[in-house]
Amino acid sequence: MNDESVPRESGAGPAGQFELPHEINDIKSLDWNRVWREQFALRDFQKQDASFWDGRAASFAKIKETDYISRLISILQPEPHWTVLDMGCGNGALAVPLAKLVSSVTAVDFSRKMLAEVHKRCAVEGVSNVKTIHGGWEDDWEKLGIGACDVAVASRSLCVDDLQTSITKLGGVAGKRAYIVTVAGDGPRDRRLFAAIGRPFDPGPDYIYYYNLLYQMGIRANVEVIQERRNKTYHSIEEAVESSCWMFDDLTSREKDLIYAYFRERLVFHAGSWRLSRAQIVRWAVIWWEKE
Repeated sequence: MNDESVPRESGAGPAGQFELPHEINDIKSLDWNRVWREQFALRDFQKQDASFWDGRAASFAKIKETDYISRLISILQPEPHWTVLDMGCGNGALAVPLAKLVSSVTAVDFSRKMLAEVHKRCAVEGVSNVKTIHGGWEDDWEKLGIGACDVAVASRSLCVDDLQTSITKLGGVAGKRAYIVTVAGDGPRDRRLFAAIGRPFDPGPDYIYYYNLLYQMGIRANVEVIQERRNKTYHSIEEAVESSCWMFDDLTSREKDLIYAYFRERLVFHAGSWRLSRAQIVRWAVIWWEKE
């Protein structure tokens, strides 16, 4: 395990970063679920409730797919007889193409508008083996009708206060394997935009928290990092600005002007649309373990 897994000693890290007390010298002594909860409380994750994702469902439907899904599926190595749970399925970006390769997919999300996009995608692509369920991580899965499956996947969706309980639930329904995909490093937030408006950039906790918690739970997980190259296209500079505002809380008018200036300087027009002259690289850690 590399040095990323060991938090800095007290006083060594920036504000808001977990600091290891001097009297603790062994990473195994830490309660990683507590460490995660402390970090979670410092950030805006809890604001991303169902209404937040309802508001983003329409824009998600317009996003041009990168190779993230195909690369994730190549790691999953799906088999035709599998039953799969896609927990936190969003607009079906994984559930629908995966359904073409397996027996069935149960797609669960707490955003009704995201589930509506799943149904639309299924209709367009002629997929009939996707079952949708409206619900979330904190709900009673048995009451929701989330039953046993061969493989359970949480693709970029496991961001909850009680990480250990959710991991236990995900692994508990999987008969063969469980997968978690989460950020490695910066994640989808673009540090260049933060610099442009003069805000400090703190990517927050990433996959190493999950991995260390799994280790503490007695799970020896595998990890593979996917590099996703993002270069979105926009109909206008205004659309580019609006699509980036989700990264920030309480933008001032001056900060929004700086974001506008950032895009005005860096967007290039090609084949009828605008895109940044340099793509953003987003890294995702795919963590999985076999069920005994």
